[in-house]
Amino acid sequence: MSIQVHTVVTGPFQENSFLILDAESQEGVCIDPGDDPHTIAATINEHDCHLKAIINTHAHMDHIGAVTALKKMFDIPFYLHKEEASILDTYEETCRLFNLNTGKTPDVDYWFTDESSLTFGNLTFKLFFTPGHTPGGTTLIIEDHVFVGDTLFRGSVGRTDLPGGDWKTLEKSLIKLMEIVPMDYNIHSGHGPDTTMNIERKENPFLIPLEKQLNSRL
Repeated sequence: MSIQVHTVVTGPFQENSFLILDAESQEGVCIDPGDDPHTIAATINEHDCHLKAIINTHAHMDHIGAVTALKKMFDIPFYLHKEEASILDTYEETCRLFNLNTGKTPDVDYWFTDESSLTFGNLTFKLFFTPGHTPGGTTLIIEDHVFVGDTLFRGSVGRTDLPGGDWKTLEKSLIKLMEIVPMDYNIHSGHGPDTTMNIERKENPFLIPLEKQLNSRL
């Protein structure tokens, strides 16, 4: 299988929304559609994609703002980790705090749990529980592409000072990613440029100190 990854940067927080497309079947999945649903839809239609589902790494407002509109446009289900329910419930209130226009909180069609997988036609995503930034943060891996949400960034990591965040939990998730993600896989973060574990383990000031903890496990 050969998949394509198309990135659409959306909204005031410059969040990365992703379209994952199977070039053979033209079936696709959207990950973290944060805002600007018509812009995301234009990318979907430009690639003649038969969109099958929306999957989110977590439920912060800048990652779910376009979910409701895309669900209606394409008549597709929305998947989210069950531990994100408390974050999802704060969507409308958080938008008001930032003076952002908001619609209805997205309805979740399927709540998934830890370490499962999701298959849509030829597309199979392996799910890895990586909380810390939020209680139900999840990393999605398909082929050599890794979608980490706001757990890991180029040169940084997700903040833990928001409700539901916890630094010690995030540390464990970062170590887990260091264990399971091959050095050359493409890491797609919720904000900013793509990276690899090879780059982050050498240069990321948050990961470098975790090497000792990782090595103690080996």
